Amino acid sequence: MATLDLRPLSLGETLDRTFTLYRSHFLLFFGIAAIPQLLVLALQLVQLFLGSNAVTPGNRGAAPVIRPGFAGASIAVGLITIIVVLLAYLLAQGATVSAVADLYLGRTPTIGESFRKVRRDLGTLFGVAILNGLVVAVGFILLIIPGIYLTCRLMIAVPAAVLENLGPRSSLERSMALTKDAAGRAFAIFLLYLVLLLAFAFLIQVPVSIALVAVRGNPAMFRLMQGVADVSNALGTTLITPVFTIAASAFYFDLRVRKEAFDLQMMMNPRGTIAPATSAGSLLG
Repeated sequence: MATLDLRPLSLGETLDRTFTLYRSHFLLFFGIAAIPQLLVLALQLVQLFLGSNAVTPGNRGAAPVIRPGFAGASIAVGLITIIVVLLAYLLAQGATVSAVADLYLGRTPTIGESFRKVRRDLGTLFGVAILNGLVVAVGFILLIIPGIYLTCRLMIAVPAAVLENLGPRSSLERSMALTKDAAGRAFAIFLLYLVLLLAFAFLIQVPVSIALVAVRGNPAMFRLMQGVADVSNALGTTLITPVFTIAASAFYFDLRVRKEAFDLQMMMNPRGTIAPATSAGSLLG
């Protein structure tokens, strides 16, 4: 497989490359996003099943009785689901970044290999997510605009962590350094992702939500439609999430080409590996 051309890309070219990569390697990226999402969906359906069996009818018109142990089991499954959702998202993000990097380097990535490469980085990615969330939250607490700005500046923290083997703080600092004077393009990528999410919500989630309201008086139909909602949400997440991660990865490579002559580094690197950053910037950069 030939390497992708490493050159400065305009915003339009970055988005075009994103959709070209996704379309050309759809099964790869869809599979990476789908595998952890299936686990999340399974836990959601378990919660739905527990809810449907939580109450037993009372005798001779008495009030329904909650089955013993249901509350504890429901809380436990709920907490496990939250943890699995976060880990699934991080794994899928990291594996997608790894796959994009392989494509840039002319390799042929597989789903299994992409997950294996980021398995050891899960703790780092968790730290990046927590630290990223705290920094952005502070920005939103101060005012909405600083929060949006910081979100854009920290867009490529995950690619930096995965591809340069950086710790959580260094990954955020690296993202801040590379995205200096490039927040506008990062915002456009986020805007595209938001438009895709809203389009999915309008086409799929809104009709399902209306159906849920329509059958709320029928417990059996309500549970069925809730299951349909969970499945449709999992499908939408699986389809849309790779777009953002591929775009962020392409943006990362573009910034390194523009600011660090990464294309020349790759020409002089016969092993085809991605050299780590020589220094990181500052969170105030």
